Formats: sequence, C-alpha cells, structure tokens
Amino acid sequence: MPAPHRARFRPTVVTALAALLIPGLISAAAPEAENAATPAFEQQILFKASQDPGYACYRIPAIVKTTKGTLLAFAEGRVNDCSDSGDIDLVLKRSTDGGRTWGPLQVINEGNGDTHGNPAPIVDRETGRIVLAETYNTGRTDGKNCTVPCDRTPHMQHSDDDGRTWSTPRDLSDQLLPGHWNSWYATGPHHGIQLSRGKHKGRLVFGVNTETWDGSRVTANHAALITSDDGGDNWKIGATDSYPISAKDGTFRQKPSEMALTERPDGSVYVNGREQDGTDLGHRTHTVSRDGGDTFVTPFTTVPDLYAPQAQGSTLQFKGRMLFACPADPDRRRTMMVRSSYDGGRTWDGVDRGTQVTADWSGYSDMVLADEDTVGLMYEGGAVDARDEIRFARFTEDWLKPRRGPDPKTADRARGAADASVLGGARETDGRFGKAIAFDGTDDAVRLPYRRELPLGTKDFTASVWFRYDATTGEQPMLWMGGIGTGQPQVWLRGEPEQNRVSALITTREGMTPVKSAAARTSSAYNDGQWHQAVLRRGGGEFSLTVDGVKTTVADIPGTASRTSGFGVHLGQRLDSRAHFTGALDEVRVHEGLLSDEELASSSARDAILWLPMDRISHSN
Repeated sequence: MPAPHRARFRPTVVTALAALLIPGLISAAAPEAENAATPAFEQQILFKASQDPGYACYRIPAIVKTTKGTLLAFAEGRVNDCSDSGDIDLVLKRSTDGGRTWGPLQVINEGNGDTHGNPAPIVDRETGRIVLAETYNTGRTDGKNCTVPCDRTPHMQHSDDDGRTWSTPRDLSDQLLPGHWNSWYATGPHHGIQLSRGKHKGRLVFGVNTETWDGSRVTANHAALITSDDGGDNWKIGATDSYPISAKDGTFRQKPSEMALTERPDGSVYVNGREQDGTDLGHRTHTVSRDGGDTFVTPFTTVPDLYAPQAQGSTLQFKGRMLFACPADPDRRRTMMVRSSYDGGRTWDGVDRGTQVTADWSGYSDMVLADEDTVGLMYEGGAVDARDEIRFARFTEDWLKPRRGPDPKTADRARGAADASVLGGARETDGRFGKAIAFDGTDDAVRLPYRRELPLGTKDFTASVWFRYDATTGEQPMLWMGGIGTGQPQVWLRGEPEQNRVSALITTREGMTPVKSAAARTSSAYNDGQWHQAVLRRGGGEFSLTVDGVKTTVADIPGTASRTSGFGVHLGQRLDSRAHFTGALDEVRVHEGLLSDEELASSSARDAILWLPMDRISHSN
C-alpha cells in the first residue's frame, strides 16, 4: 500500500481534554444492554486499515486493564506496509465498558520513519500508573527486515491518567542493554505483570528476548525477565536463559522468545514462549520462576505436543484454569484456539479439547480479564491473511469447553510406553488379528503421548501398519510421525484413492539447510475393503514402501526426520486434524533398525519404539 495518505489522515494523540470535548468518542452501554445476559462469545474488529486510515497494516496486539477498569488496547500502526522494520508507530484504543465499545485511535509514540514497536504494557495497581516497554530500531523503506546486527534498543513511557496521555519515551539502554546483547532485542510483545503475593509483592515484570553478535554472525540467543521494585523508575535484568549457536552448522537447541507471563495462584511466574528453529522438538517452550523473576527454576523446555505454528501466543489465569491463546495449526498461522491447563501450565489440553475462536488465518494475541467473569482476547486475524485486522473477542467460561475426563485408551506394548489416547469415538471392530480399531473419517484418531523414544531422527527404522478401507475420495492418513507441511521433518503413510495409490513420505533436515523430501508410492490404492500390510523402511541408502510384498523404493535423503518442528504421533489423523481416516487399522509397529520380513514377524514388543495391537479400547470408570 502506498504511503502518500499518511500525513493527511494519520490520527493524533487524543488528550484528556479532547476526549471531554468530543462527544461520542466512547459510547456508554445502554441500561438495558447492561442488564441483559452477557453473550458467551462476541467479537468485533478493533484495528483495520480501511476502518482506521493512516496505516497500511496493524499488528502486534497487547492489552491491559487499568485500576479504573479501562481496557487499553495497544498495537503497531505500520505506515507503508506490513513489514517488521518499516515506519511504525505505537497506537492505542481505550474502552470504558469492558471492551463492548472503543474510543478513537490515539498515536502514543510516533516512529517518524523508524520502528517503534513491541508493546509490553504493565499496570501498577498500587499507583495506577501504566508503564509501556517498547523497542526501537532504524526504519527501512524497502520492506526488508532489520539488518543484522539490528540496532534495537529498549525504551519506556508511562501514563498517569488512565491511558489518555503519555510521557515522552526514555531510553533504558543504560539499565537493560548489556554489551553482549548487541543485536536483536525485543520487549514482549505481551502484557507484563505485577506480582500480587509473596516476598516480591508489587514487583513489575516483563519479558525480553535478545541476541549476541560477535562481529560476523549471531552467536547466542537469550530469554530474560526484566523487573522493577519501584514502580518502573528503575529496572534490572533478572532470570536469564541463554543458548549458544554452533559455529559449525548454525544449529542451536532453543530460541525462546516472545514470552507470555502469568502469575500462578501459588505466586510463582509461569513463562510460555515461542520456539523457532531449535533442535529441541516443539514450537512452544516454557519454564517457571519461583523467586519473583530473579531466576528460572530450570532452563526452558519445549512442549512437543502443544501444537502451534511459529508464532507468539498469550496466557491468562482465569478461574480454575490457565488459558493459552495461539493458532492451533502446527503448519501455519491459522485456527485461533483457546486451550486450558489445570495444573499451572505443566500440561495443556490438546487441540481436540480446545475451544476454536476462528478457522481463519490468525496470528499474535493477548488476553485480559475484562471483568471477573469475562476474558477479552485481542488477536490478529483475517479471511485472507493473519495480518488483515486485529479483532477483540469477549467470552465467558460457559463458552470454553468444559473440563473433560480421561480419554479412552488403547495399549502401547513398547517398553516403557504409556497407553495411547483414543479420540472422537473410534470403536473396536473385527481385525486382521482378533480386534482392530475403526475410524469414521470425521474426528476419530489414536494419539500417542510424547516420549523421547518416539522421534526417529537419523536412525534406520521399520514401520508396519495393517489397514483396511474402501474410501474412494479424500486423503486417508494412517500413520503420522513428526511435523507437518512442506518445511518440517516428518514421516507418514496415507491412502490417496483419487490418485489410485498409497504413499509414504519422509522429510528431513541436515544442519540448517532447507528440508528435503522423498516419497514412495504404490500403483494401487488398495481400497477394496480387505486387510493389507504396509511396511515403511529407511536404511541402506533407501526409503521404501512395501504393500503385501510389493516393494517401491526411492533413494533415501540424509538428515533427521524429527527436528526444528512440532512433533506428534497420530494414527488415523493428520497432525493438523485436517484429514481423518475412514477405515480400520490393526497391529501398528515401529522399530529401530532395518528389519527384513522375517525379522519383523519374529520381533518382540521389547524391541519396538511403538507397538499398538489395536485390539482393545479401555474406558476409565
């Protein structure tokens, strides 16, 4: 989008006096609306270029509630285009009725050609002051990213009149920019918190992620908490977790970033962050601080089966659960979903238990308690692009899926394995060996809990699946291990009846080079309603698929089949839940090593990575 309209239409800061002089800036709810039952879910467009002219794009939402109950919704107003390092202002809208209606757009920090962004607001409930951490860098006009090393610096401004007017920003580099944090630096983008209990009650805390540059390349990533014990006048660097980047191939274990902070009922601080391109599996990472943000209890650990794309997410404590809002598609930014944890973030509900906000494209988010019974969710979304607009949704606990008891299980007889979950009402049926499990093609699946033995990595392996189906259309996923999409390591087996074939695919990554894929395909779909055995093998320079003794072989590709991605093991379902199997599966096994037919037939469960007889579904009492 061209920029000439910028000066003409760009909004200006709305002061307290202007708000009083201009009627209707924030409309009060009608008395009858206040007394009416609150809808379980409602949403509206909060920022959009066509609705709020002066900007080509709005991104990076953050939201807080002031001590007077006003909601302050922050965003980046991107002047020329949607790029991350262009001419960017910080903008704000206010709501005095819990997010039902909103005032006009205010510019609270003008970039003047540079990038002023990454809002991380915090409310001091002792003084009423709202402090806003933010990050600056030199702007670009070509739509490209900030040149490495990026000249990012932390700044802060504040409001003492409920967000109507704001102080002149001040540079915090002398307090928060040590010499080795000399490249990328990002505040938030997520609201910070004020601790409400314990030794450090009243402390303000927010998160940053940074990088180290050695003069020729980035050599380390850092995630840290920033704290203040005097209401935001002075700040210090607290808990820090750092990860070096290998000089040999550019790989690194983790890159925790864009952290969401939540104070748990016991006073500890739960930190959930984005993870991107590290060798640890999963796109979400988390840790805890028990000393008010001074240190982390452990280094960050990834959560492989908390499915999400590489994107920022948000958390919030709400009644008896902690909420996590983030796109739920592990391949790309779409399908905004709210998931729950009932143990302080230690474990999270899967996507089948989450509550879907939209199936549209969606991205960054933040959450706030609009009132004691209502959550406000501010998120990027769009029918065409996740950056089309920023929406604000209100929902109550009644809208969230209720807490569900344990799923039915089917046994995994591999050594040390926990049972697999049976989802969607999949049922027992006659099998190739006694009983099998039937899938209805709608929402049925068998999903294995993550354990470290499951990722196949660079190992040779042999996988065997007995299948029966007669579907003539659609994708028919049978076994899925790893990530999903064209850029993530994975291994899968599926029927493709419309192409009259069964396909097996392996995608690998070596070092930081782009992924490569190899596929073996049969010349028949085997969709005759009879039992067939498919065997996948990797080893000896080959990747092969054998169905009923007929073998198709392609050249193997070097690298790991499980790294720098989310990770799940599903039977009868794609990892992103966008296709389900219609048919039955029996006797599913995966072994390390290249096994012959005879060795496969004589192998034992003790040698298997997974071994699901699929002969029984157990229901909890």
